[in-house]
Amino acid sequence: MAGFRQFLKSGHTPTLFAAFFYLMFSFVIWVMNGAMAPFISEQFQLTASQKGLLLSIPIVAGAIMRFPLGLLAQYVGRKTATMVELTLITFTMSFGYFFVHTYDDLLKMALLLGVAGASFGVAMSLGSGWYPPKYKGLAMGLVGAGNAGTALAALLAPPLAQAYGWQAVYGFAGLASLVPMAVVLFMAKEPPDRDEHAGMREHLACLMESDGWVFSLIYVVTFGGFIGIVTFLPTYYYDQFGVSKVQAGQLTMLAALMGAVVRVAGGWISDRFGRRRSLALFIFGTTLPRRSAGAAWAQAAGAAGRARLSRDKVACRRGSVMGGLVKGFGVQKRSSAVASSHSARWRITSLATSRRAWLAARACCSSASKAGRSPAGWASASACATKTPALRPAPRAAAWAK
Repeated sequence: MAGFRQFLKSGHTPTLFAAFFYLMFSFVIWVMNGAMAPFISEQFQLTASQKGLLLSIPIVAGAIMRFPLGLLAQYVGRKTATMVELTLITFTMSFGYFFVHTYDDLLKMALLLGVAGASFGVAMSLGSGWYPPKYKGLAMGLVGAGNAGTALAALLAPPLAQAYGWQAVYGFAGLASLVPMAVVLFMAKEPPDRDEHAGMREHLACLMESDGWVFSLIYVVTFGGFIGIVTFLPTYYYDQFGVSKVQAGQLTMLAALMGAVVRVAGGWISDRFGRRRSLALFIFGTTLPRRSAGAAWAQAAGAAGRARLSRDKVACRRGSVMGGLVKGFGVQKRSSAVASSHSARWRITSLATSRRAWLAARACCSSASKAGRSPAGWASASACATKTPALRPAPRAAAWAK
C-alpha cells in the first residue's frame, strides 16, 4: 500500500482518473453496435456477412483514426485533442439517433464510431505522461483498465435497447458524453513531456523504429484479438446458443471484464520484473488453448508492451503518435480477420472465453433463471459449469455453420 501511495504522489492523480474515465466512455461508444447487434440484425434481417462487415468497420476505422489523432495531440496537446474527440463522439451519437434508417446508414454510423476507437493512444499518453519511467507500466495499466467500457456497453446497451429501442441508446450516449467532457475539462492537466517544437519529420521518424513494428505485430494478437472477439460475442451467443439478447450482453460482460482487470496487473508486473521479461511471459500465456485465461494474458501482454515502449526516452515513442501506431495497426489487422471469420473461427477457439465452459454454463441456465437472469445469476451458472458436461449448440447455430 505504501508503494501505491508513492506511485500516486509521483504523478498527477486527477489526470490519471480523467484519462481512465475518458477511455472507458470511449470504449462504451466504440463497441456499442456490437452490444446491440442482435437487435439491429433482427430488425434489418442481416446475413452473417452483413453482420461481420457492420461489426468490423468501427474497429478498422478506429485503428486508422488513431494516427491523425495522435498527431493532433502532439501539436495542440492531449487534453485539447481529448475534448475535440469527445465533441465528435457527441455529433456521432446525434447522427445515429436522428439519421440511421437503413443498412447503408448503419455502415456510415459504424464508420463514425471509429472516432471513439481512436482514443486509446491519446488517453494512455495523457494519463501516464505525468509519471516517471519506473511507474509507467502501472500508470498505463490503470488507464488501460478503461477498456472496462466494453463490459459496460454489453451490460447496459441491451436492456436499454429492449426497453426504449436500440436507436434511442445512441441518444442516451450522446447526452452521457457531457459527463466525460466535464471530467476532462476540470480534472485533466496537460503532461509536461510534450515536445512542442518537434516537426513533422521528428514525428514520422518513429515509423523507422523497428521496435514499434514489432510491438504492433504483438498487438495484433493481444488487444486486436480482444476487441474483435468482444465486439462479436453478443451476436455469437445469441445466434449460437439461443440465449436472449440481454443474456448475451451479460455473458459478454463477464468476458470483457477480465480484460480490464488484468491490464492493471500486467502494468504492475512489468514495472516490478522488467518489461522484456514480462512481455515474453505474457506472450507465452496467450498461447494457452481454449481458456478464459488466454484473454487475460493477452491484455497483460499489451500492458507490458506499451510500458516497455514508453520507457524509451525517444519523444515519438513515448508520445501519442507511436501509441496510435502500435495500437492502431494491430487492431486494424486483427479486425480484418474477424470480419471474415464468421462461424468457423468462433467454433474453433476464443481468446475471451472458453467454449466448453460456457456451453456448460448453458446447462446451468436454470440457476440463472432463479437469480432473475441477472449478472450474478450468470456468474453462478458459469461457476457450476466446471462440473457440468458440455451441451451441443442450439439449433440456431446451423445458420452460422454454413
